[in-house]
Amino acid sequence: MTMPNASSENSANAQPTPPASGKAAGRWHSARQLLIQARIPLLVIGHALVFVAAYWLAFLLRFDFSLDQNYQSLFLRTLPLLVIVKLATFYVAGHFHGWWRYVTFTDLVTLFRAATIATAILAGLDYFLFPYQVPRSVVILDWGLTILAIGALRSVCRIALEQSLKSKSTQQTQRALIVGNSFECSRLGQLISSRPEWGYEVVGQIGLNGEAKKSRFAFNAQLAGSIDQLAEVAEEKNASVVLLRAGLLPGATLRQLMDDCTEAGLQLKVIPDLKDHLDGSHKVPMRDIEITDLLHRDPVQLDTSSINHLIEGKTVMVTGAGGSIGSELCRQIMKFNPHSLILLGRGENRIFKIDLELRALNTDTVIEARIASVTDERRMRAIFEAHRPDIIFHAAAHKHVPLMEENVAEAVQNNVLGTKTVADLANEFAVGTFVFISTDKAVNPTSVMGCTKQLGERYVMALAADTPTRFMVTRFGNVLGSNGSVVPLFKRQIENGGPITVTDARMTRFFMTIPEASQLVLQAAAIGEDGQIVVLDMGEQIKVIDMARDLIRLAGLPEHAIDIEVTGIRPGEKLYEELFDDHETTVDMPHPKLNAARYVRHTVGEVTGEIESLIGACGEGDEALRDVIRSIVLNYASSEELSSEPDQCDTGQSEAVEHVAVPEQNLPYSAATPMRQ
Repeated sequence: MTMPNASSENSANAQPTPPASGKAAGRWHSARQLLIQARIPLLVIGHALVFVAAYWLAFLLRFDFSLDQNYQSLFLRTLPLLVIVKLATFYVAGHFHGWWRYVTFTDLVTLFRAATIATAILAGLDYFLFPYQVPRSVVILDWGLTILAIGALRSVCRIALEQSLKSKSTQQTQRALIVGNSFECSRLGQLISSRPEWGYEVVGQIGLNGEAKKSRFAFNAQLAGSIDQLAEVAEEKNASVVLLRAGLLPGATLRQLMDDCTEAGLQLKVIPDLKDHLDGSHKVPMRDIEITDLLHRDPVQLDTSSINHLIEGKTVMVTGAGGSIGSELCRQIMKFNPHSLILLGRGENRIFKIDLELRALNTDTVIEARIASVTDERRMRAIFEAHRPDIIFHAAAHKHVPLMEENVAEAVQNNVLGTKTVADLANEFAVGTFVFISTDKAVNPTSVMGCTKQLGERYVMALAADTPTRFMVTRFGNVLGSNGSVVPLFKRQIENGGPITVTDARMTRFFMTIPEASQLVLQAAAIGEDGQIVVLDMGEQIKVIDMARDLIRLAGLPEHAIDIEVTGIRPGEKLYEELFDDHETTVDMPHPKLNAARYVRHTVGEVTGEIESLIGACGEGDEALRDVIRSIVLNYASSEELSSEPDQCDTGQSEAVEHVAVPEQNLPYSAATPMRQ
């Protein structure tokens, strides 16, 4: 009876497992359909019989099993009304819906409530409307016997069905330990054990602290030991699988648990949050450990009311809507009911894909897909005139560092001129909020891409000083799963048998998931102020080489099965990342995962002149263009220049940025070079 919340209404759609195909399956299907059609009438009849029996037994108990003629007559006169009232009350309470094999504690609460309401109605009718009165002790006995009888029948029915399934199950059941000494883990363990068709029997719980008490029981699963006693407990319980609820352990602890399971020859399975998998199958979805589990970060708690106030009923434009961040921003924006959403990008296939996905949601939001380059001022002006956006998220940019080192003019055109074009139009058309999606590469840049994003930040911040539009910048690092990011690259290399290519064993990166980054961008847009650079909390930097090793292990291979080659830092790459410039100071914001940077602003005239000189040099060749960039971005130092400095090469950090260096021993793990650095 102590099962996780699963309402009777939800479980009504669940179906018993049919036998093998053939004639037997046909007969089973016919019988099941007949049972479904007759289920409610049968339940009504069964409940009516229980009500009669409970009422009669209440009279017998009250009068010591010796009823005179008067009380027998009273029983018969009041019985029809009692049965009718109870059946009606139980039906309205939903007690006749759902399969009895899925009875839960919620069903017992429903039973208690229905029996109490029915008894109160009957007592009122008996007292105010009828000349005869049923003894109060009979009323109380009938109430208690009804709850006891119905509850016992439902419990026995469930137990019998579960035992029957266990005896008939042909699937090999694996003995499992579940990690966690919480109430929820206990209930989850019992749920898994109650469904033998899922293939697991939970035989014990593993506590998270070092003081596991073997005498303590949580439901039917004994708290058999602590997490540091895993191997001994598994051997004692003859367990072969360890089950872990997603998000329960931080990355470092989970990594140690993986090592312990590997050493003990145990499988480690993750149970995702059930709220994300309510697909009607009533099956707990098991999966293997994923890299995001090892990067465990606390879930983002959003101030949805402020985001809703910003977006609901507005016209929102997302540039670069087909990209990793842009498309996820669109998905998140749709949750807040904008009047219309303009998907803007120049890659038709990706815009087509996100357009198709969002239209399938069948919401009232008007979806407008527009193919355009942000550098085409005439085309962009026509789109602004047609749609008059209230909010713009400018995510369109070239982001691949080594590629932009070989295509400097294109990086300047798209990332600098494109940002200026969209920002100028936002100012001209009095857009309410303009959010520029920047990157940690803009801080003390070593790449052309980083320089172009810094110049984009400069121009947006300059406009914020003198315009009614609320101009903001959001800055963050790498996102897992983005186009060209490290994880898909490493997975492909592992599938091909290796080697995994790492540019430097010391290289570290910030990482967060795409949904988390997009949600925080929306939060920043909702609570940020005009002229702020809002920096997302990226957590700790992670060594890339250890991420490569983790992915090898997660693929089910020993670490030595795939070679890891160190190829050397590519043009434009950094050994580590920074989120704040040397001249910036941080300012706390209301949200714990957001900080604002105090920025030394340039004037619009200054930045416009710098951009014009850059654009003018675009036809003079990459080296000439780099010289112009160096004259504008004074803290630009190429990776080649940095690598020639002994201190930088030896320590992986420069003197100017010692405040952001992360000691190697404190890093949760390391990884290999992403394509997009």
